[in-house]
Amino acid sequence: MTAISLPSVPSEGGLSQYFREIWTFPILEKEEEQMLAMRWREHGDVDAAHQLVTSHLRLVAKIAMGFRGYGLPVADLISEGNIGLMKAVKKFEPERGFRLSTYAMWWIRAAITEYILKSWSLVKMGTVASQKKLFFSLRNLKNRLKIADTGELEPEDARRLSEEVGVSADDVAYMNRRLATRDLSLNAPVSLEEGAVEFQDTLVDERPTPEAMFGDSEETDFRRTLVREAMAQLPEREREIFVERRLSDEPATLEDLGQVYGISRERVRQLENRAFEKIQKHVAAELSASQAEV
Repeated sequence: MTAISLPSVPSEGGLSQYFREIWTFPILEKEEEQMLAMRWREHGDVDAAHQLVTSHLRLVAKIAMGFRGYGLPVADLISEGNIGLMKAVKKFEPERGFRLSTYAMWWIRAAITEYILKSWSLVKMGTVASQKKLFFSLRNLKNRLKIADTGELEPEDARRLSEEVGVSADDVAYMNRRLATRDLSLNAPVSLEEGAVEFQDTLVDERPTPEAMFGDSEETDFRRTLVREAMAQLPEREREIFVERRLSDEPATLEDLGQVYGISRERVRQLENRAFEKIQKHVAAELSASQAEV
C-alpha cells in the first residue's frame, strides 16, 4: 500500500494524547465506507485509503489493549495492529457488502498475536494453532478455574487445564513455565538451600535423543507439506474458510464468515467440511503411496 500518514504512536507515557487524537477521526457510515473503499480499490485514491484506516484506529487500540498482560509495550502492540489494519484495507472487497471492521479485526489480531509470539522469547514458541491458542488463553483459563498463578502447576491443575484446551498436560505445564518467565540469562544467579548457583546449573535436558527428534521432525514436515499441497488445490473461498475455522487461534464463527462471504451459516459449514474432507483424502492418499514405496 502507498505510504499513509498516521498519528505517531508514542512511548507508554504519551498514549493518552494518542488516544485523544485517534478519537477525533469520525466513524464512517456504511455507504461512505463502501464509496471510499471503491475509490481506493478502483482508482488507488490514497486519501480514501487514509480515511478508511484512520476511522478504524480506535478499533486497533481497543484490540491492542486486550493484550496488555504479555509484558510488551502497548505502543508496540498498537503499531503492529495498525500494520494489520492497513493490510486489511488493501485486501478489502467492498462489493461483498460487509463492514470493514468485521474484516479488519482478524488482520489486526493476527498482526498483534504474531508480534507477541515473536517477541516473547529468543527461543521460538510453537506455531501450531493449538499451541498459539494455549499461549493466549492460559491465563484466563487459570482465573476461570480458580487456579493460583504462583509458578509451577500442580499435576491435577495441569490435567484440568489440558481437558479444557485439548492438549496434553505436559504441554500445559511447559507453556505455563514459558508464561511465568521470559528470557533469562543462563548465568543469572539462583538461590538454593545449598547456596547460590547459576540458572544453567538447574536445567535438565529431558528432550528426546537427536535421532528421535530428527525422525519426528522429518515426519511432521512431510505431513505439513501434504496439507499445504492439499490446501493449494482448494478453491479460494473454501481455503479461506478452512483457515479461519480450523487453523486460526480464535476460530471465526459461522455467522461472521457468513456475513463476510454473503452466504448462510449452513453453507459456511458445508464448505468447511468439504475442504476438510478434501485435505484428509489428499494426505491419506499421499501417505499410503509413500509407505508403499518404502
